Amino acid sequence: MSYDPSGGLTGWDLTGFHEGHDTECWRRLGAHETTVQDSERGQIFGTRFSVWAPNAQAVRLVGDFNYWNGEGHYMQLIPGAGVWALFVEGVGTGSLYKFEVLGADGVWRLKADPMARFAEAAPHTASIVYETQYVWDDDQWMWYRGEAKMHAEPLSIYEVHIGSWRQGLTYLELANELVEYVSWQGYTHVEFMPVAQHPFEGSWGYHVTGYYAPMSKFGSPDEFRHLVDKLHQAGIGVMVDWVPGHFATDPWALQRFDGTALYEHEDPRLGWHPDWGSYIFNFGRNEVKSFLLSNAYYWLEEFHIDGLRVDGVASMLYLDYSREAGQWVPNKYGSNENLEAVELLQQTNSHAYRRESGIVMVAEESTSWPGVTQSTKNGGLGFGFKWNMGWMNDSLRYMGREPVYRQFHHHEMTFALAYAYSENFILPISHDEVVHGKGSMFERAPQDEWRKFGTLRAFYAFMWAHPGKKLLFMGTEFGQRREFSESRSIDWWQSAEWGHRGVQRLIKDMNTIYKEHPALWKRDTDASGFSWIDADDRGGNVFSWLRYDGDGQIIACITNFSSEPRPDHQIGLPTEGVWKEILNTDAEVYDGTGLIGNLGEVVAHPVPSHGYSASASVTIPPLGAVWLRLEPELDEEQPIEREKATRGVIAAARAASPHTTTSDEAVTGPTQPRRAKPTEADAAVSGAATSAESPATSESAASPQSADSPESPDSPDSPDSPDSPDSPSSPSSPSSARRT
Repeated sequence: MSYDPSGGLTGWDLTGFHEGHDTECWRRLGAHETTVQDSERGQIFGTRFSVWAPNAQAVRLVGDFNYWNGEGHYMQLIPGAGVWALFVEGVGTGSLYKFEVLGADGVWRLKADPMARFAEAAPHTASIVYETQYVWDDDQWMWYRGEAKMHAEPLSIYEVHIGSWRQGLTYLELANELVEYVSWQGYTHVEFMPVAQHPFEGSWGYHVTGYYAPMSKFGSPDEFRHLVDKLHQAGIGVMVDWVPGHFATDPWALQRFDGTALYEHEDPRLGWHPDWGSYIFNFGRNEVKSFLLSNAYYWLEEFHIDGLRVDGVASMLYLDYSREAGQWVPNKYGSNENLEAVELLQQTNSHAYRRESGIVMVAEESTSWPGVTQSTKNGGLGFGFKWNMGWMNDSLRYMGREPVYRQFHHHEMTFALAYAYSENFILPISHDEVVHGKGSMFERAPQDEWRKFGTLRAFYAFMWAHPGKKLLFMGTEFGQRREFSESRSIDWWQSAEWGHRGVQRLIKDMNTIYKEHPALWKRDTDASGFSWIDADDRGGNVFSWLRYDGDGQIIACITNFSSEPRPDHQIGLPTEGVWKEILNTDAEVYDGTGLIGNLGEVVAHPVPSHGYSASASVTIPPLGAVWLRLEPELDEEQPIEREKATRGVIAAARAASPHTTTSDEAVTGPTQPRRAKPTEADAAVSGAATSAESPATSESAASPQSADSPESPDSPDSPDSPDSPDSPSSPSSPSSARRT
């Protein structure tokens, strides 16, 4: 043999990895097909294997190419690098392999490759040599994504657990069925729960063993690329849950990889997660930082993922997260902030936004840590959006109360507006809210089936009209009766039944209306995009507000959480004229009564009310919502061209709209790189522009400073709902609403 046995890998190649700023370490570590130059035979094809194990005494390569006997395949230690490497002639894509690591403690351990880009499906655990051959066909999507400013775009996310959306489907099958369904429903994005390799399905993907390998149970990495590509071609963005806070305990994976605590902390007060029974990454170790920084970028670059939702951010930020006194170690300043995790998150976000135009980074952060979506230049964490856990907890608690007692808890639905502009928020109804005995959305709603479905329709309309982007977990879009379980498919058969099909149709129509009306999303991060009509109608369980797009469009949104209809309900409006009813959740098509509404429109007259110069009488259905849009009105005696009438209404609406309080520059953040525009620049991408923008810097007041996410205070004098008598009966469902 007269070639380099390390396959050309040198210590110089690994400098960035050891310094903690390598953002593409998967290109150097792991298994890579390559050719080496032999002085006698010329070019030789094979695979170079390399692994970081600085404390190992020896490392052997085993696989199907050597009958799992590593005696003839001892790896070479690259001087000063702590990395072992070996080139094996003739080995290529599809070959199975593992590393036999002789640890510092003298014990041989059989380990999967931490950098493997493909892995065997459970219960098998070998890594697989893999090189992509995929040719992408989403140039139009990627260009439009780069042009989007996600804070001012519609964002309606469908959260999916791949294994149980429809059990048994592969990536290739999902590329047809999931794409068709999501397109029909009108979501702008899909968010996949973790797709990285994980052997324990009960973890839903949050106990990862292979950070660089898509879940092989459903197909190959290129088949996953095909799924993403097809979603993009349909105009649908793709987000993925990313889990950098902790990792699985499987002995063949990352834990004590070279006989020492390599990826984790040695001290369990820093390296063990008591809630999840998993190891916590050592965020302060440079090589671990490079591993995680690279992993985030890997999914964005290699799979064209449009955004990462970072799981368990709160558990990363606090050293005392879920720990009692004496069970945690303070930082160098004596406080509980995990400074190393903060630095990692800031570097990950700033690098992602700098390298990939139009992506979005989302934090699942359940506390009031300040500046989660503020730019890293201003001391923030640099995320684009944050899940609004306070809104979620408050609103679900309110929804679960008997209607007669909701008046005592009115603040649970209004409190979120006190801090709505302190961060860039997503309103999530996620998988976490329909598991572990919490009940499905259907089960959470009280009383009989008619009222349950009415409550669900009203709640979703409230959510879609509320400032903030939207996220809905699979199955909740049609009110599945059972909780989510990874062991079965969602109950699709229910979506054809009365009540369920109506909720599903409502979500579809709201997504359409939402995307078509900038007032419902353009100023989600700007207080000038919202004003209350009446926040204090606690006796009627009614909430009413206005949404503005800043260019003249105004939509009035009124929700009634009472079991009684509200006929002739007076609301103030900023301008007189015709207001078209663009949504009524009691419509027959949604399995409502179809009898309670406004005959398509209301007329506002110059009678002041609620602090506005005009007002109108509106009929609101029981457990229902109505949306009204200001319309141009033509004079029959003196006809005017519709365009002129529309311009007049827009001018009046602009005059009535609140002044902008936050400039576009304030929410745009640093400029991102632009991709070259595709050749066919006029080709349309179906659906809305669906990508994210750099983190915003909000000028609004900071959210309340507490250990938990902001939630409204309890009403000290209100009776407990569980012990209360049944609410007064409401009008029964008409025959048209009954299943036939």
